Amino acid sequence: MQLVLIRHGESEANFQNYWTGWLDVPLTSKGRLQAQQAGEKIKSAKIEFDQAYTSVLQRSLITCQKVLESCDQLWIPTEKTWRLNERHYGALVGKNKDEMKRQFGAEQVKRWRRGFYQLPPFVEQNHFDRRYAHLDPSLLPKGESLALTLARVLPLWQDQLAPALVEGKNLLVVGHGNSLRALVKYLEEIPDDDVDQIDIPNATPVLYEFTKDLQIKHKILL
Repeated sequence: MQLVLIRHGESEANFQNYWTGWLDVPLTSKGRLQAQQAGEKIKSAKIEFDQAYTSVLQRSLITCQKVLESCDQLWIPTEKTWRLNERHYGALVGKNKDEMKRQFGAEQVKRWRRGFYQLPPFVEQNHFDRRYAHLDPSLLPKGESLALTLARVLPLWQDQLAPALVEGKNLLVVGHGNSLRALVKYLEEIPDDDVDQIDIPNATPVLYEFTKDLQIKHKILL
């Protein structure tokens, strides 16, 4: 009963230091290499997956593909779900973080980035493509706190991940900094005031081993 969480490799937005949210930005060449190396670590650890999950954003999709390719498990079933998308940063999307510090102050930017309930300024209207056309429009946010991101991710855990783990399956989940921070907060029962301490490095496999009742036995960074 193993769960491996991986944040995507370095994206162009990471490199240029701007908020990405649901923007579909590519990986850098470094990010692709990081994903490959993450897969090699998984192969060395002899972890075998039954199912993979990834967001519908290419930086996560390609990371997932590279990881599975590198650990010789490209064939396993992979589900793409919007629930693993990065936190929607509202009107901050596309804005440089350093510039926002100069405009709004470092403390405000820290609250936007690391707080649990802090909401970003909302966008007036989303401009999404057809990958979200099947969803009820009421599900599509115009901005999210980490708390709202957790509320979006939690049904995936409750309806799919947890039942699969209980069945004895090993799972790979490739997501984003905040969708995985939200899940880690829930799994480790981290208090709201301490969420700013949760850090998910790019392309670093985090291995959880569970008991039959889904209590965490071990957590290891590969």
